[in-house]
Amino acid sequence: QVQLVESGGGLVQAGGSLRLSCAASGSRFGFGAMGWFRQAPGKQRELVASITSGGSSNYADSVKGRFTISRDNNKNTVYLQMNSLKPEDTAVYYCNAVQQITGRKYWGQGTQVTVSS
Repeated sequence: QVQLVESGGGLVQAGGSLRLSCAASGSRFGFGAMGWFRQAPGKQRELVASITSGGSSNYADSVKGRFTISRDNNKNTVYLQMNSLKPEDTAVYYCNAVQQITGRKYWGQGTQVTVSS
């Protein structure tokens, strides 16, 4: 049973920083693309950042220059360093991973990030 467990969310003031972690376990295979999505109240879930197994990354325009995604393939863990946080970054952040070989997509349970003004 593949599980993605997120950690690192919380409450922070505008301008502050948080680091999210997502550890994947229970997979026979490694993971290809891994990434972070977020969903604010009343809005659709949107891609924040993604990273391939080779380390190529992609970011939403709204977070470029402020967020950095990274991963440790040996630990099947993906990170999201969030700096210069803004109130509009407030959302539930979800980890996503695509299993190699099968192409199945897995989601974490979500972690709340709240940025106060």
